[in-house]
Amino acid sequence: MPLSVRSLFIVSVSAVIVFIVFYVFSFGGDQSYQRLNISDARILTQVCTSFINGKTPFLWRNKLMIYEKSSCKEYSTHSHYITAPLSQEEVEFPLAYIMVIHHNFDTFARLFRSIYMPQNVYCIHVDEKATVEFKEAVGQLVSCFPNAFLASKMEPVVYGGISRLQADLNCLKDLVATEVPWKYLLNTCGQDFPLKTNREIVQYLKGLKGKNLTPGVLPPAHAVGRTKFVHREHLGKELSYVIRTATLKPPPPHNLTIYFGSAYVALSREFANFVLHDSRAVDLLQWSKDTFSPDEHFWVTLNRIPGM
Repeated sequence: MPLSVRSLFIVSVSAVIVFIVFYVFSFGGDQSYQRLNISDARILTQVCTSFINGKTPFLWRNKLMIYEKSSCKEYSTHSHYITAPLSQEEVEFPLAYIMVIHHNFDTFARLFRSIYMPQNVYCIHVDEKATVEFKEAVGQLVSCFPNAFLASKMEPVVYGGISRLQADLNCLKDLVATEVPWKYLLNTCGQDFPLKTNREIVQYLKGLKGKNLTPGVLPPAHAVGRTKFVHREHLGKELSYVIRTATLKPPPPHNLTIYFGSAYVALSREFANFVLHDSRAVDLLQWSKDTFSPDEHFWVTLNRIPGM
């Protein structure tokens, strides 16, 4: 064997050995000396193949994903994405989705694939507090799809605070500005999963005939304090939460009656524009900024204004 070939072989083998050692010690935790299972071996094979083909492996948590923009077509094919509309009815009734997420990339990827259709449009809001690795992974996946994008403004989301509603509103504003003529908007969280196909969802929403889906009721006793007292968001390094104060809030603007209901809704495009521009909606948002879980009263209250 020529010296140059032998040297190249030794370098290649050494690189693989170094990578295996790095993988075991980096991802094995206290089980650094555990055997690699079949899945690990398959992953290592994929990584070696990617190096040979000049690709760069993408590290995500405890997994290695071969991922690069030039392989978006391969990724969508391998993941069985729907890449063409399945019916003319769906083409004529595109939907808009808001996805607010903060962790668990695998769950997000499954949800996104399950609701993805090429005629729809998707705005993904990633919690500003999320890890850099998570943000990069989501950004890479979204970049593969021309009808999906990251929200133009990210919020550090606090559960029960105004930031959760603001995350939806940031995406709502972005989606209204798109050229996709979507008919209805649906918002999701990272733990959602659809029970219906896109066509079934379209057929159901068409039956609303322009009305919005915002389930809600008059305030039950346990929820009165959410808008009666001033609440403050506390954004900490380890823990973020909403603090209830003893300060009473003024009554709602425009003599609005506050309702409580689901934070997850289906909104017509006309209503979306109303939310962004009508003075009653703008003033209610301002008033809601120091309430608890305003996303549970904002949509439902506005949709019950006479005439809406």
